[in-house]
Amino acid sequence: MEVEINWGGKGAKKRFKLVRSDGPKDLVFQSFRKRAPLSDGNVLRRHLRPAAIKLGLDPKKATWGSLRTSCATWMVEADANPKDVQGQMRHSRISTTMDIYARYVPDSQRRAIERTMAMVETRQAQLQQVQSARVN
Repeated sequence: MEVEINWGGKGAKKRFKLVRSDGPKDLVFQSFRKRAPLSDGNVLRRHLRPAAIKLGLDPKKATWGSLRTSCATWMVEADANPKDVQGQMRHSRISTTMDIYARYVPDSQRRAIERTMAMVETRQAQLQQVQSARVN
């Protein structure tokens, strides 16, 4: 995949190959200039922590671990199947995903209870219809 970005000011644009997939050992994401692996420390300093500051968050808490935890929590909140979350996180055990990475979210628990109650009420109504049809 190539991406065009502003480089050098005054509307100058250059095209960079951002993703390489020529071989199994090629880099997926690489630095623009050296075609070397991105430095995780540089990405934190240049991108992640400034974004945290703009959002009014503590930049010291903007870490790769906090991103992983957020990702797992958001996926669970979005009703993703826990096995799918486990696969995305590349955990060998679901207990790692659910006990360590996915955080408790009160609203999520309330929504789960509401969905469960709605399902039970629907099934009760269906059962009553079947029973009344048998009587008639």
